[in-house]
Amino acid sequence: MADEYERSRYRARDSFRHPVNPLPHGTRAIYSAGVEFTEVIKRRRMHHAFTGEPLPPGTARRLLRAANRGPSAGFAQGYSFLVLDGAEQAAPLWEIFYDDAAAIPDREEDERAAIAALSPAPLVIVPLACKDIYLDQYAEHLGWTDRDEARWPVPYWYIDAGFTALLILLSVVDEGLGASFFGIQPGITDAFRARFGVPEEWTPIGAIAIGYPDPASDPVGTPSPGLRKSLDDLVHQGCW
Repeated sequence: MADEYERSRYRARDSFRHPVNPLPHGTRAIYSAGVEFTEVIKRRRMHHAFTGEPLPPGTARRLLRAANRGPSAGFAQGYSFLVLDGAEQAAPLWEIFYDDAAAIPDREEDERAAIAALSPAPLVIVPLACKDIYLDQYAEHLGWTDRDEARWPVPYWYIDAGFTALLILLSVVDEGLGASFFGIQPGITDAFRARFGVPEEWTPIGAIAIGYPDPASDPVGTPSPGLRKSLDDLVHQGCW
């Protein structure tokens, strides 16, 4: 069944390039499946509300395969993924967030509304980073046996995990779905580790809710495209 869906998905990709061929019968997507890469980049945005509609078979596996193609410092690959597939697996995560919202009374109502909008998402992927894997790798291959973090210009373990998250976000668009990346605050990291059995050396860099967007329930709404900074504001050609 999954193999047949995979074949139909590639037929859908061809149909995007050749509009005379329709998408497979029953395909539901907010975008045409198999979008050209420049369109994937243009269409990527954060969605903050989801329906509970199940995802097509094999979606999580395809997203994770894409994530695993990211660059990695020293090819250390010190990242992992906690996958919460379906409402039952994800429920404890949302409970942690609800409990945290109760601790900030002045914002509790808004925080709970945001969680309620995100929580129907049928898939959540949490990328995690492990610093020790990088320190071990460079101690073995470069002789950095002191494991001094000052040798590192920036913490590449978090950067590599961030690369995997971005590949997931782009692949979500290619799947015809929507996603939202949101943080797991330090104050709830211990509760997160305890509930899901995550070892101490692994740090979540955030979580990605994935599903079919529900724009009518989105508490944030769609930002105006004019709010994005222009390249003139961002680029310093030749010198600052």
